[in-house]
Amino acid sequence: MKIYRSPDEINHPFTNSCVTIGNFDGVHTGHQQLFATVVEKTKTTKGTSIAITFDPHPLQVLMPDGIKLISTYAQKEELIEKAGIDVLLVIPFTREFAKTTAESFVNDLLVEKLGVKELVVGYDYAFGKGRSGNIEFLRKQGEIFNFPVTVVDAHYIEGELVSSTKIREMVREGQMAKTRIFLGRNYQIRGTVQVGKQRGGKVIGFPTANLKFNEEDLVPKHGVYVTQVVYGGRCYGGILNIGYNPTFDEKQLVAETHIFDFNEDIYGKPLKVNLLKFLRSERKFAGPEELAEQIIKDVAVAKQVLQEHAVELVMSCSDQTE
Repeated sequence: MKIYRSPDEINHPFTNSCVTIGNFDGVHTGHQQLFATVVEKTKTTKGTSIAITFDPHPLQVLMPDGIKLISTYAQKEELIEKAGIDVLLVIPFTREFAKTTAESFVNDLLVEKLGVKELVVGYDYAFGKGRSGNIEFLRKQGEIFNFPVTVVDAHYIEGELVSSTKIREMVREGQMAKTRIFLGRNYQIRGTVQVGKQRGGKVIGFPTANLKFNEEDLVPKHGVYVTQVVYGGRCYGGILNIGYNPTFDEKQLVAETHIFDFNEDIYGKPLKVNLLKFLRSERKFAGPEELAEQIIKDVAVAKQVLQEHAVELVMSCSDQTE
């Protein structure tokens, strides 16, 4: 997949370009239908499949406290590439860009820059200043500039609309199985392993890799999870605690991961953690001994869950480490 970080990097229109536009936060199953539609159309025309997205997410600029993202930008990029898109155009979103009119967006970007031959959008898509670029507007522009507009219907699973908003709600509630269905993959947190208090191994007997959350991160429900940890091209089972570690009166929110059958120094190294199942809420224990007893129980349950889902986890691991 060819990536352009600005429209200014594009020097000429693309051949038979079929374009879709969106924020694509989470790249959930609804977004994947958009990409599949674009890819399928370019197969018949031997054209170029193009996705346009924005970085940062527009709401991070217009409403800085108004949104927590399901996926990092890097993860979004990876998932769009896996969907088979040929070209990803990443538009730097600023307050100035937000003033762009819908007419200018279509004429200057879609028609002149990209040479759009067909446009694919979601059922509720709108863009431009004041969200004036709605479906009706796009269809009229398509008639003027001779490009058809395909509208992909809303995607429902088990009677519920798949949306980034709904998925954020499920993550905050610890509904990992349902989140997996809506995303089409496990929910994942990423980060660089930090040096913590180093109590996990020395005091409790369960060493942990610590990841810190950033302000813009979507934080799952606090508590203990069964996890699949991706590191160094391999996958490991594990358990994760998200919270403030009340047993030791900590003040900083952190994700502490105990990785099964693992003994490497990974401070400063990148780690990916798939959250498979919420086990229990975080709580304060009388001391390290009582906490260690509970962790032993958590590990036993987690290993049982991992064993029950061994086949699908092997497939998931292969997909993420190839």
